[in-house]
Amino acid sequence: MTKLAANLTMLYNEVPFLERFDAAANAGFKAVEFLFPYAFEVDRLRDKLSTNGLELVLHNLPAGNWEAGERGIACHPDRVNEFQAGVEEAIRYACALGVAQVNCLAGIKPSFVDADAARQTFVSNLRHAADKLRAHGIRLLIEPINTFDIPGFFLSGTQQALAIIEETGSDNIFLQYDIYHMQRMEGELANTIKANLPRIKHIQLADNPGRNEPGTGEINYHYLFQLLDDLGYGGWIGCEYKPRAGTAAGLGWREAHGVK
Repeated sequence: MTKLAANLTMLYNEVPFLERFDAAANAGFKAVEFLFPYAFEVDRLRDKLSTNGLELVLHNLPAGNWEAGERGIACHPDRVNEFQAGVEEAIRYACALGVAQVNCLAGIKPSFVDADAARQTFVSNLRHAADKLRAHGIRLLIEPINTFDIPGFFLSGTQQALAIIEETGSDNIFLQYDIYHMQRMEGELANTIKANLPRIKHIQLADNPGRNEPGTGEINYHYLFQLLDDLGYGGWIGCEYKPRAGTAAGLGWREAHGVK
């Protein structure tokens, strides 16, 4: 059975962040995800989750200066200490909020770093994070992201991600598969999901072009939802899209696609 989580970073952005929990619950969501919890006190977030009967299913490791355009630091050789400190901060929040998995954004490769050095740094950082998270029962995810939206992003393909996971030698690193990003980079959505489902622990969605809600573009979400059910995917699907005409007005896609 398809399980949808509201991405609070993308949805309900017309209201203050802490009010988005109420809006998601009122719309029938049972779970939420968002980019980062670190700007808020743990107790405040925990209260919003508890009051609304919501599960927090995912957040990211700290990813550098987001407002300045950074999109992760895990492939930056000169920021390993900062990355490791971020792992500890993520563990503090994830444990307090009951989060079972966190995502690591690889980041944009610095121009002064060659690809091999960036990969070695990324692999080493992933090993460190996976070991630290395992001690608290938390999975580590990595997410390929399209390089049209984020030029220079280091991790941009499914096979690249799986090869890096293999190189780490860790059994606590899995794939976060974003349908929108991988449609832009690779296509072959159904076959890729079928071939790699045991390694996929979280899925996110948006349609293409536009990164709006399902039904607004070229992706056959009717087919993909049925496929995921047929394959027995038991994880969450994060609704990480930009509402085309307002969040509430756009939520009719769930009923139209037979999901909730």
